Amino acid sequence: MSNFDGQVIVITGGAKGQGRSHAVAFAERGADIVICDIAEQIPCASPMGSLEDLAHTRDLIEATGHRCMTVQADTRDAAAMRDLVAKTIAEFGRIDVFIANAGIAAFGPLSSMPDDMWFDVVDVNLTGVANSIRAVVPHMIEQGSGRIVATASIVGREGGPNNANYAASKWGVIGFVKSLAVELAPHGVTINALSPMSVSTDMCHNDKTYTLFRPDLADPTTDDVRDTFAGLNPMKVPWLELEDSTASVLFLSSDEARYITGTSLDVAGGWNANHCA
Repeated sequence: MSNFDGQVIVITGGAKGQGRSHAVAFAERGADIVICDIAEQIPCASPMGSLEDLAHTRDLIEATGHRCMTVQADTRDAAAMRDLVAKTIAEFGRIDVFIANAGIAAFGPLSSMPDDMWFDVVDVNLTGVANSIRAVVPHMIEQGSGRIVATASIVGREGGPNNANYAASKWGVIGFVKSLAVELAPHGVTINALSPMSVSTDMCHNDKTYTLFRPDLADPTTDDVRDTFAGLNPMKVPWLELEDSTASVLFLSSDEARYITGTSLDVAGGWNANHCA
């Protein structure tokens, strides 16, 4: 795997979970890091990062000997994303890799879904991704290089009950990535989507998600849901570990992937084999 010596990496949704894992891995490979996170809870969403989480991620990155700047901002705010890019360029001079990772999950039947559950999920997962990437694209075009990775989901490749908002948002990310890849290809900039199955984070491991998977139990535990999660894919893996997701992001951001653009990399234990090509 390529190192990232001297590169500047920006990651949204980096206070904890996949974003934190990506950030530390890039720093361990020589990069300076900028972390953006809303660092507060959206009421309908699964557990989100806090200012304390954001500060802890910064400490982990600085412990590698590399610089880290943290920015508290909401990806739904297009002006805030433009400011994030401007601050990064002012402080570090460039942006080599941009990871649009911020996302939330909230679910329920569409017929009874509260308005905020629809709008918040779509606004964060799709509009927030578009806002943040739109902010960095002019810089990368001028620079003549760059790697962009957007977090989608294997759920964005299919339909499923209780997930219309989430599936629509993640499917939208894949379409956004494919469209923008064509625009950016002449400028030496690649953009791809990462589409993992469930990853072992708080978005996966929480009471609401467990109850969705085991509605027959009053208070299901991790052991109660493990087989149900594993039944979704032919490799019978209940969820990815953080390092599985991060390895894919590192690859898509590396020189080895310089001719890969406009694709969705499915990391899903073969779940993706059930989908049309």
